[in-house]
Amino acid sequence: MALLEPSHSTLPDGGQPDAGRPLAARLRGLFSTGTAGRSLTISAFIVALIISLPALAVISSLFDTTTASLSGLGQSVMAQLLTNSLILATGTLAGVLVLGVSTAWLVTMCRFPGREIFHWALILPLAVPAYVVAYAYTDFLHHPGPVQTLLRDVTGWGAQDYWFPNIRSEGGAVFVFSFVLYPYVYLLARATFLEQSVCALEAARTLGQSAWGAFWKTALPLARPAIAAGAALAIMETLADFGTVSHFGVRSFTTAIYQSWFSLGDRVLAGQLSAGLLGIVTLLILVERLSRSGATYEQTTTRLQRLPDYELKGIRGALAFAACALPVTLGFALPLGILIYLNFVGGHDLFGSRYITLTLNTFTLAGIAAVLAVALALLMAYAVRLSGSPLARLANRMTSLGYAIPGSVIAVGVLIPLANMDNALDAWMRATFGISTGLILTGSIVGLVFAYIVRFMAVSINTVEASLAKVTPNMDAAARSLGRSKLATLIEVHSPLMRGSLLTAGLIVFVDVVKELPATLIMRPFNFDTLAIQAYRLASDERLAEASTASLMIVATGLLPVIILSRTIMASRPGSKTNK
Repeated sequence: MALLEPSHSTLPDGGQPDAGRPLAARLRGLFSTGTAGRSLTISAFIVALIISLPALAVISSLFDTTTASLSGLGQSVMAQLLTNSLILATGTLAGVLVLGVSTAWLVTMCRFPGREIFHWALILPLAVPAYVVAYAYTDFLHHPGPVQTLLRDVTGWGAQDYWFPNIRSEGGAVFVFSFVLYPYVYLLARATFLEQSVCALEAARTLGQSAWGAFWKTALPLARPAIAAGAALAIMETLADFGTVSHFGVRSFTTAIYQSWFSLGDRVLAGQLSAGLLGIVTLLILVERLSRSGATYEQTTTRLQRLPDYELKGIRGALAFAACALPVTLGFALPLGILIYLNFVGGHDLFGSRYITLTLNTFTLAGIAAVLAVALALLMAYAVRLSGSPLARLANRMTSLGYAIPGSVIAVGVLIPLANMDNALDAWMRATFGISTGLILTGSIVGLVFAYIVRFMAVSINTVEASLAKVTPNMDAAARSLGRSKLATLIEVHSPLMRGSLLTAGLIVFVDVVKELPATLIMRPFNFDTLAIQAYRLASDERLAEASTASLMIVATGLLPVIILSRTIMASRPGSKTNK
């Protein structure tokens, strides 16, 4: 790893700085110079190793030869899984890029009717899980639904007299993913456009570029890293999805993993399919990074002024309004309206005992996971601040990899080692005390919460790291001069200053856990259901009206952090009080 390479600076005599140093001294340099920082670094690295266990377990399954596993699937099945994954990834990539970049540029650089509303409204689809939108559109667009019924009533056609797009297809899945996941690109692209210097845009205009040319040749290349990061998140979410592809009948790696584990009872096959999906995600990330290797995207000036507003009137203003209204309508407003209608005509009682239990289960899991994720992120970010050691930084990067791993892969990776630990403990207790302990880890919420931590730790640690970096080191020095220990400094000084960011990180993890389906579906304890499981089960039985109640609860839970994100982005441009 590059982080562990020694410095190449030389001493006055031309020798290397580490030359002649004892090995123990060099190893101590990986941790820190202080005892407290060293202990915290070791703790952070142990946490990172534990969180990395699922990925290691999945990779190790490739070397398991106890069954035929992957070779027994057949080339046609693997080809279908790869083809469908490619269709979903490329289709979604094109959709989120077009929707996310265009809307981000319009609301940042142009003035048109409704712009102030679209600033925050364009983020709303992020509050709705893709599988919930899939349920809504299935009822809306399938053969007995209102759209085709109206078409037949108006034209007098029969069912065999016309062709209508099949929502339950790869194309339908791409449609849903594009309109639900484009906010990932929109958020990061808009933040980057807000931070860009006016000087670069002015220089492009003085060189004869039109407003379109300045966007295409200057602003867009400068924003490429952020846009690529948002697109990567969208693709990873697409490949990780289970609820949407399962409901639409699209065979993917996630559905194959679930079927291998529950239908076939083959954990080795499930692990190897998980390793294949993990390899695809890793390959996509590497390709993107290699495509821009050697390129730099730095601004040549720190001069930040109010961004120019290109006023759009008449037909141009109407087109800009339509371009921003379309994704909000199709990704949020229309699905929400469909769900409200379905709940009104055939939904369950939201305040019945069944839904109170489901809501309590969901909030319990999400609350525990959010608190633990923020606490661990604070520990690991503070370890880097105290020591600045390569090992602490490596630990943080290791824990951030979980977000790139689909929930189904993490579930399999968690179940393999925890099931072995459960069996070993049960066997030892039987042999020693004649007592069966059962499934302590995999039969309770312990394993499920651990899977959530692995999956969403990156969201928490990135937010906490960014917030902690804004606290000046002078605060540490002042607290130490007043007799505060390093732990007391973290609790009494840093935490209050970071309260807003800690709350934001916790809320985002909370909502992600509420929406998470594949990990919950695979790892939930017996007779322990959540809102996501309830919605999935009812939708699988084609009881979409009844599934709307749980779906609406999930959407309502996701709105608060989305609003917080919107307010943060709107105030993100340095040197300005408003972004209007």
